[in-house]
Amino acid sequence: MEPLAVDPALLEPLPEPVLRGTGRMLPRSRDPRENYPNFITAEKLHGTQGVETIAEGAVELRGSGRSVDADHLIYRSNEDEVEGTGNVVLRRDEDTMRGPKMRLRLDDNVGYFEQPQYSISRLGVGQAPMPGKTPLPGSGEAERLNFEGEGLYRMQKATYSTCSAESRDWFAEVDELSLDFNREVGEAKNALVRLGGVPIFYSPWLSFSLNNERKSGLLAPSLGSTSQGGLDYTQPVYWNIAPNMDATFAPRWIERRGLQLGAEFRYLQPNYNGQIVNQYLPNDKIYRDDRYAYTVQHNHNLGGGFSGFVNYSAVSDSRYFGDLSTRLALVTQTYMLQQGGINYAGGWWNANVTATRYDAPQDHGQTVLPGIYSRYPQATLTANRSDLPLGTTFAFGGEYVDFTHPTAVIGQRWMAYPQISLPLQTTAFSFTPKVGVHVSRYLLDRQPSGTPDYISRSVPIASLDSMVTLERDVEWLGNKETVQTLEPRLYYVYIPRREQSQIPVFDTAATGYGVAQIFSENRYAGNDRIGDANQLTAMVSTRLIDSASGRQMLTAGIGQRYYFSDQTVTLPGEVPRSGRTADLLAVLGGQVADRAGVDALVQYNPRDNRMEAFNVAGRYRPEAGKVINAAYRYTRDQVDQVDFSAQWPVWGGWHGVGRYNYSMRDNRIVEAVAGVEYDGGCWVARAVAHRIATTDNNSNTAFFFQLELNGFSRIGSNPLDLLKRNIPGYGRVNQPVADPVFGTY
Repeated sequence: MEPLAVDPALLEPLPEPVLRGTGRMLPRSRDPRENYPNFITAEKLHGTQGVETIAEGAVELRGSGRSVDADHLIYRSNEDEVEGTGNVVLRRDEDTMRGPKMRLRLDDNVGYFEQPQYSISRLGVGQAPMPGKTPLPGSGEAERLNFEGEGLYRMQKATYSTCSAESRDWFAEVDELSLDFNREVGEAKNALVRLGGVPIFYSPWLSFSLNNERKSGLLAPSLGSTSQGGLDYTQPVYWNIAPNMDATFAPRWIERRGLQLGAEFRYLQPNYNGQIVNQYLPNDKIYRDDRYAYTVQHNHNLGGGFSGFVNYSAVSDSRYFGDLSTRLALVTQTYMLQQGGINYAGGWWNANVTATRYDAPQDHGQTVLPGIYSRYPQATLTANRSDLPLGTTFAFGGEYVDFTHPTAVIGQRWMAYPQISLPLQTTAFSFTPKVGVHVSRYLLDRQPSGTPDYISRSVPIASLDSMVTLERDVEWLGNKETVQTLEPRLYYVYIPRREQSQIPVFDTAATGYGVAQIFSENRYAGNDRIGDANQLTAMVSTRLIDSASGRQMLTAGIGQRYYFSDQTVTLPGEVPRSGRTADLLAVLGGQVADRAGVDALVQYNPRDNRMEAFNVAGRYRPEAGKVINAAYRYTRDQVDQVDFSAQWPVWGGWHGVGRYNYSMRDNRIVEAVAGVEYDGGCWVARAVAHRIATTDNNSNTAFFFQLELNGFSRIGSNPLDLLKRNIPGYGRVNQPVADPVFGTY
């Protein structure tokens, strides 16, 4: 066997390893399981070994997780204590401090720093940043900083700011500032906040949370003004009862109305959660009566597939939200939902039992709101199996409900709707025949004379749904990896006529006419009417899809429904259709240009040659903080509105925000917002005016002003939710890296 050949170069000795040099010594990463030694470099070293080391000239001490620079330094090894003078710089984790003199025991972090300039991270020792957020350091100066243990700092005559040292636009002056990163709690005495040197906020004592944790105490007050209430001031108080339980008390003084008391209680357990919100305004000076609103919400996992819920709300009068709220969703709210129930999830079948009531609050003898049927109780059962023989699918919907009303016809309704379908599908073609029978039984009371108290109804339903999907590669907006589809669809429904005029209408209404509705079996929402049908819906649509990501960039379609018989089943007051064609529908939505999109719907009546509905909305959002929206909404005899909204930089740090929603049919402003935002880098100011139409043909105007000191506090009334709701695509001009330590409400 021949010996192996070896390259002589491999037998030569390897060169000695060389460490890459750096301009200064860096603190070594700490491992709490190890006790690292300290290293000192200086122009001159002397002292007693094992007792004291004196270093002079460009001194650097490097230890576990820290480093110290100084002109002169004494290190006492027995006490593990360092004393530095002259240009002392202490670096520890994310913290940096510099000043003329420091004395510190390194092992237990006890000592002091005279006249330091500091930058201390909001993160405590050994803590990791929250996902998506970067620790925001607080910085400033102090006459003296005392180290009182690991993660404990106390400063005398200090300033604090989250601005950079080069542009400290705002800062807080405090007589004493304590930061405890172990308990994540901070305290300040005699705190005065200055913006541009001008005092804007003072508190004799502040207790606040570090690192975004909740803490009991005062939250930043809210100050604003409304046209109906005048000056509006709220001072919330937060109570952190337990890690899974808290409460907020919010006394609110309204200049022209009086003092309103508000409270919110929240709780969270592994198997249940909920909240209770209450507001009470005794003896409203304008309304001349007590006013209140409250909400109780509770969700409970009972185990074994069972769950329960309660959602109960009430107000003192129908004008409460219009007078005391600036949110459109509440201002326009008239009926209050009061509901509770138990649900069961059984895999392929589900059941629930609920009780539902809609309270109609009245108002000092004014127009009485019509009552809505209550349902005590309502039991439903749904089931779906898609694994039956021959590929068939079974579905079932069942319901029992007892309708109550103070004056109208009342009764009980039983309903069952079993269905079976056979989906047939390939990559390019789908065909789904389906048959079912809708069975209903009514036991009624208060029926008009001559009308039966017991009514039964059985309606067979059959449908065929088919669609073809064709694809081709195209180029769209420079994207060569784009797939265009062509998707013709036919949907046929047959439902024979059944006499239903004697059945009362408890919870049923016409669904309207849209893309979703023309592909539904029943033209009514609810079970009191099953519309007769012998009709075919035809629609062709196309989509543009990014083949790399699967994102749908654009969709468009046009469709129409064709009738083969006249309509006979109607709701009370509804005029039956007699024509053979329905309105023509056309839709368009998606990205039509770079960073620009559009959504449009057209409903055209070819029989009378008129437009029934036309909605179009466009948006342009080139980047965060820049967005323009424009929309027009028209429904014949109902809606005729224009809607414009935008957020855009104006000049320097100034940004304009606004919305204008005007009803040309009513000749009035529905909602309007106008305001400015100024981004000062480490602070933001917002001034926003809001006008909203109320349900009583009046309007309410509110003014918001907020000063946000990044990572510290928000002072004033918060318009952010208002701006997000009114301006689609709105982005904060200062995306915060951490929440304010002094909180907001």
